[in-house]
Amino acid sequence: MRTVTGRRLLLAEVGRQRGPLVRLAGWTVLEALPPLLSGQLVAQALDRGFVAGRPEIGVGYLLLLCACYVVASQATRRCYPAVATIVESLRDVLLRRVVDATLRRATAGGLPDLAAVARMTGQLETVRDVTAGVLLVVRRVAVTISAAVIGLLSLDPVIVLLVAPPLVLAVVGFGLLVTVLVRRQRHMVLADERLAASAGPVVENVRDVVACGAERYVRTTVGADIDAQFRATIRLARASALRVPILACGVYVPVILILTAAPSLRANGMSVGVLLGAIVYVTTNLESALRSLVQTVGNSGLRLSVALRRLAETSTVDTQLTVVAGAAPCGHDLELERVTFAYGPHAEPVIRDLSLSVPAGEHLAVVGPSGIGKSTLANLLAGVEIPQSGEIRVGGVPVAELGEAALLATVVLIPQEAYVFAGTLWENLTYLRQDATPDEVDTVVTLFGLKRLGGTHVELVPTVLSAGERQLVALARAYLSVAPVVVLDEATCHLDPVTEAAAEEAFAARPGTLVVIAHRITSARRARHILLMGDTEVRHGTHASLLDASALYRDLVGLWDGDRGSSEAPAASPTSTRQTTVTTRNPPGNNSK
Repeated sequence: MRTVTGRRLLLAEVGRQRGPLVRLAGWTVLEALPPLLSGQLVAQALDRGFVAGRPEIGVGYLLLLCACYVVASQATRRCYPAVATIVESLRDVLLRRVVDATLRRATAGGLPDLAAVARMTGQLETVRDVTAGVLLVVRRVAVTISAAVIGLLSLDPVIVLLVAPPLVLAVVGFGLLVTVLVRRQRHMVLADERLAASAGPVVENVRDVVACGAERYVRTTVGADIDAQFRATIRLARASALRVPILACGVYVPVILILTAAPSLRANGMSVGVLLGAIVYVTTNLESALRSLVQTVGNSGLRLSVALRRLAETSTVDTQLTVVAGAAPCGHDLELERVTFAYGPHAEPVIRDLSLSVPAGEHLAVVGPSGIGKSTLANLLAGVEIPQSGEIRVGGVPVAELGEAALLATVVLIPQEAYVFAGTLWENLTYLRQDATPDEVDTVVTLFGLKRLGGTHVELVPTVLSAGERQLVALARAYLSVAPVVVLDEATCHLDPVTEAAAEEAFAARPGTLVVIAHRITSARRARHILLMGDTEVRHGTHASLLDASALYRDLVGLWDGDRGSSEAPAASPTSTRQTTVTTRNPPGNNSK
C-alpha cells in the first residue's frame, strides 16, 4: 500500500506550481516594504523632522511611508491570481484522488464509502478555501515578522532584547497549542463523518423508520453520534480559547517592557523617534502578524491539516484492491459455451443455453426482433454481464479469470447511447489510448468526419452535441483504442445510412474482430457472417443463405411474402426456449479483415 501524509500531499501538489509560486514570491517581497520600513521612517520623521523643527522633512518621510503602503497594496492585489491558480489545481488533483479511490474500492467489492460525498463536498472545499487563506496569510506573517525584526535591529539592538523573549515564548507556546488543536479538530471531523454515515440512511428512509416503529432505536444510535460530535466541538472550543493569552504575551508584553524601560533608554541616549518607531514595529506589524497567525493557523490551518490528513488516508491506493490479477488471453477468439442469462433469479432467461464461437478477425452481425436479447449478448461478450450458467471465454481464458486490464485491452463495447464527457476532443478520443500520436488522432478525426467539431483541442459540451455527433466521437474513441475486439451495440442508430456505412466499413478494415448489433439490415449485408436470434431458433450464415433458409430473416429484410416495404423487426415472444450451438468460421485462406 502506498501511503501519503496530508502535509506531503499538499507540498507535492503545490510544489508543482512553480510559475505561480515564483510570481507569488516576487509580489510578497514588495508586500514586505511597510513592515520593513515603517518604524524606521517614523523614527526619522520625528528625529529629523518634527522634533528638529523641520516639519517638511517629517512629512516627506511619512509620504514615503504612504508610498510603501501603496506599492504593497498593489502587490497584494497581484497575489490573488497566483494563489487562485495554485488552489484550483490542488482541488482538481485531490478530487481525482478521492473519486478514483472510491470507485476502485466499490469495483473491487469493498464496502461502500458512505462518507465519500461528505469528503468531496465538504473537505475538498475546505482544502481549497483554507489553502488560499493560508498561502495569503502565512507568507505575509513570515515576511512581516522577519521584516519587523530587521527593522528593530536597524533602530537599536537593545530593543530586540526587550521584544524577542516574549515574542519567542508566544510562538513556542502557540506551536505546542497547535498540536493539541489539530488532535481535537481531527476528533471533531471524525465525529462529523460518523454522524453523516449514521444519519444519512435514516433521513433517506424516515418513513420506513416510522412505519416499523424504530424511532427509539434510531434515536439511541444516531443520538450517540450527535452527542459525540457535541463533546468533540466543546473540547476544541476550550483549547482554542488559549490563543488569547498567547497573543497577549507576544504583543502587549513587549510594549509594556519598552514603555517600562523607556526612561533608562532615554538616559542612555536613545531618541524619542527610535522609541516610537519600536512601538510602531510592535503594535502595527508584529501585532497584526501574530494575530493573523493565531487566527489563521488556529482556525483555518487546523481545518486544513485535518482535512488533508483524512483525504490522504481515504485516497490511499491499496494495490490489493486496485490491481486485479488474472490470466492474459491468448489471442482474441470469443467463445460462449451453453450460456444462460436472466435479469433476476425468477425471470425468464433472455438467453438460454447458447453456444457461440467467433474466431479472431471475424465480422459478425447480430440481428433479430426487438427484445430478443441482442444487447444482452453484446454485454456478455464484453464482460459487462455475468451469465447464471455456462462459460464465456476470450482468447481461451474465462472472462471471470481475466485480469481487469487484460479484458479492457481486449474488448471494447460501444452502446447505443454514446458517452462524451466534458473536455477537449483530444481527451475524449485518447481516453482508451493515452499514448496515441497526433498523426493517429488526426487520421481518426478525418476518418469519422469530426473536423466539423472545430479541432482536437476544442472543448466539447456534451449537451450541445447532437446524438449522432456523440456517437461519432464514441466510435472514433473505440477505433483508436488498442482493443482487437469491438462490439457495436446499435452504436450507429443516430447516424444517417451513408455515415453509418462509412463508420462500419472503417471498423471492418481495422485489424481485429467486429461484432455489430444491427438495427438496419444493411449492417447485416456488410458483415461476413450473420447471427439470427429468434424466439425458437438461432441461426447463422451469410445474407444469401439466411434468405433461403429463414422466414424470420426474410421478414427482417422486408421480403416477407414479397413485400419489400416493411423492414420493421417484429417483437420477440415473452417466452423463449431457444437452445442452439452456433459456430462461425472465416472462409478458407482468409484469416484477417
